[in-house]
Amino acid sequence: MKSARKPAKRDAHSLLEILITVALIMVMYVMMFGPSTKFHQTQQMTKCARNLQHLHVALNIYAGDHDGMFPASLTELVPRYTADTAIFICPGKRNSGYAYYRGRSAKDGADAALMSDAQVNDRPKLQHELVFSDDGKAPGNNHRKFGGNILFCDGHMTTSEPHSGQILPFSEPVTLVNPAR
Repeated sequence: MKSARKPAKRDAHSLLEILITVALIMVMYVMMFGPSTKFHQTQQMTKCARNLQHLHVALNIYAGDHDGMFPASLTELVPRYTADTAIFICPGKRNSGYAYYRGRSAKDGADAALMSDAQVNDRPKLQHELVFSDDGKAPGNNHRKFGGNILFCDGHMTTSEPHSGQILPFSEPVTLVNPAR
């Protein structure tokens, strides 16, 4: 009589099963926390706001030495007012600088924008007008389609959706120096 063989008991997963599981976990992680997600862009906007605050300190030191006027160009801040050149680049888009309202002074009011993430154009903005990209495409897409930061002359900062909740006016002699796209 033949002995009945029992099938071998499987105690472990195959290498293929483990690799597929790891790949699925990686795909889900990128979908939830990847560079195009709001979560990731919110983190980048926080780092960006920190850069703008550091720039505001350097700009105020410069203004203190120049009768309250901010520089004509941000390059005038290096190396005397800041040695950290990384603060000039938005972490949300590593090859992009910030828009700068050239011609402002430290005496301008709290409603006077001084710097922001790159904007869609170099014109003054009315309330609810498009300031940053709303589709994630250039121009004005430092933080994809999730808006951007705006720094004001008095040092306060706002985070704005693509369509501004406030007016961002300027007139002669102020001009908006916006990074080219």
